[in-house]
Amino acid sequence: MNCWTSNTTTSYMSVTCHYITDFKLRSNLLDCFVVAESHTSQNLAQELSRVAKEWGIQDKIAACVTDNASNIVKAVNDILKWNHVRCFAHLLNLTVRSSVHQTEIQALILKVKSIAEYVRRSTVASAKLREMQLQMGQVQLRMKQDVATRWNSTYFMMQRAIEIKEPLVSTMALLNPLLPALTPEEWDITKEVCDILKPFEEVTVEMSSERFVTGSKAILMARGLQRIVAHRQRNPSTHEPVKGVVNFLAADLEKRFGQIERVRVLAEATLLDPRFKKHAFVIERNAEETVSRVVGAATHAATPTLPSTEEEEEEEGGTTVNPPSEPVPQFWADFEERVTTLRPGVQNPSTGAMLEIKGFLAEPLIPRKADPLEWWRVRALVYQNICTVMKTRLCIVATSVPSERVFSKTGQIITDRRNRLSPSKVRELVFLNANL
Repeated sequence: MNCWTSNTTTSYMSVTCHYITDFKLRSNLLDCFVVAESHTSQNLAQELSRVAKEWGIQDKIAACVTDNASNIVKAVNDILKWNHVRCFAHLLNLTVRSSVHQTEIQALILKVKSIAEYVRRSTVASAKLREMQLQMGQVQLRMKQDVATRWNSTYFMMQRAIEIKEPLVSTMALLNPLLPALTPEEWDITKEVCDILKPFEEVTVEMSSERFVTGSKAILMARGLQRIVAHRQRNPSTHEPVKGVVNFLAADLEKRFGQIERVRVLAEATLLDPRFKKHAFVIERNAEETVSRVVGAATHAATPTLPSTEEEEEEEGGTTVNPPSEPVPQFWADFEERVTTLRPGVQNPSTGAMLEIKGFLAEPLIPRKADPLEWWRVRALVYQNICTVMKTRLCIVATSVPSERVFSKTGQIITDRRNRLSPSKVRELVFLNANL
């Protein structure tokens, strides 16, 4: 779920759902509605509960993915008592934005931003830049501007400045030599910072998909970023601002993702992904605890629900479903209790779940780019009980980006020329646009 304010200062909340059917990951918009009250934890919880009840999914929610805001975290964790997963992309956004907040880096970013604004605002500068690119035999590329709420827009702006450095420097020297320019050292720092942030951008893109399984990748992506930053620390830059960025990233990644293997639903999703299984865990104890939880969930899924008296006695036409069985003599009762689960076709649910997980873990890993849901489609009859658990874990997305994408479409509906659309009409249009 996510919240957004339109250009008419109306606050909207979107709620999406993600589920597995026919071994395919599906996504739908459940609702996009106006939040007239203040965004307190209680009000947000009431709205989420209302949406869940309207769709009859109160008992089917495996996890709720939101951003890191304290009000929604409290609503999901403390009031609704749902499994809460913090948006992976939002956590990365907080980490990276904080890491480049030091004075030297901010001064550098401000210089690049002022150059980008000048070139994009001036038709003469834009034309001159294209001319310089042609003269130097380069592809004609435009400068990019950053957006305050998205760290990767700052990365793209700096990366583009590096790509067109020579024609850009020449253009600025000819047209506006008074505008603060980057020194050779600042250009080196800019390139190093972009190289450091590139994996973070790639991970953000990888984890923001809603068409492929992403929740099971969270542990691996976090550990991968930590290893990359640790390598940078072992091979430090000669520039102090760059060292500061690396050290801050290392500390903040540990703070935000150090215990990610303890996030139960993500750990279980990782274990049940045939591409990763226990090999994604750094700490063996976390892997073993996850195995135990999956066995418990599979046991619960395998335990038959006792039928009611009416179900036992009635069928269509009022006939008896199961004829009464012959009573067991008391002197056979003890023996029957001890050997029932040893007979063919009769198995203790816990034993069955343990055998299934043992067989699943013994199977070879599939390629990293293979579809885990296709693997499960083929093996569904072999691992029936843990397959049931898998469907409630691999459907969990790692980010709240799908609900944010809803607002991209909403912004195209609520324009300056259509600002008198009623909230109810907007709700209907967005719902149809997202689901048809």
